[in-house]
Amino acid sequence: MNVSEEIKRLHELHLAGALSDAEFAQAKAKLLSNINLDKPDTPSDSGPTNDLVQEFNRLRRSRNDRWLGGVCGGLGRASGMEAWIWRLVFVLFTLTFGFGVVIYLLLWIFVPDEEIGITKHEY
Repeated sequence: MNVSEEIKRLHELHLAGALSDAEFAQAKAKLLSNINLDKPDTPSDSGPTNDLVQEFNRLRRSRNDRWLGGVCGGLGRASGMEAWIWRLVFVLFTLTFGFGVVIYLLLWIFVPDEEIGITKHEY
């Protein structure tokens, strides 16, 4: 339910007598205080989905820790795991299911390269 629908519902409750003038004003103020002006119709705290988006935006292919395209090095840096674990995962997925190479190539194509000059502390 977006903000306009919630305000409409509050107004209907107020007209029906379920909410007093003070309760209506308080509920409306509380509802409007939770609005993030940068992104309309969303509450200011979007929770875990916002963290997930930030993690995906942080993913870059590594320039230092690369064997082929730097995908595993970038995944290792973004996830906090060692790059060799990601390399092992891609090899196992390729040998057992056959699609590890396809995923690696897609990540190589679509994940941007790490910018020059970014250190581990700035990342």
